[in-house]
Amino acid sequence: MSQTDANARKVLVVDDERVIADTLAQIFVNAGYDALAVYSAEEGLRLITDFHWIPDLAILDVHLPGMNGIDLAIRLNAEYPTCRLTLFSGETATAELVERALGNGHRFEVLGKPVHPSELLELASKPLPGS
Repeated sequence: MSQTDANARKVLVVDDERVIADTLAQIFVNAGYDALAVYSAEEGLRLITDFHWIPDLAILDVHLPGMNGIDLAIRLNAEYPTCRLTLFSGETATAELVERALGNGHRFEVLGKPVHPSELLELASKPLPGS
C-alpha cells in the first residue's frame, strides 16, 4: 500500500497494461492520494472485498482480460455508489460497449488514451458522488 495521509482519497487504477496502471497510480501518489494499481477487474474486486480497500475514484480501462471495465464499473456502481467511476480506452471498439451500457441505463464518463495527468488530477479533485 502507498504511504500517504490516512485521510487521503483512495484511487484505484485498473489497466492490464502494467506500465500505464503503475504510472497513473504513481501520479496520484505523488499528488498526495492513496493510489493503487491492479491489472485486471478480478484483482480490483479482490482488493476491495478481501482488504476492504474501497476507492473514492476508480479509473478503469474498458478492455481488460476476463471481466471488462464496463462490467466492473456497473458492479462497483451498484455496490459502492459513492465511488466516482471513470472509464478510459485507446480502442475504437469502446464506443459499442459504452452504447450497450447506456442502453441498459448505465452512464459513465469515458476518457480517451492517452490521458494527460493534469486531466486525471482535476477529475480526482471534483466532489465525490453523494458529497
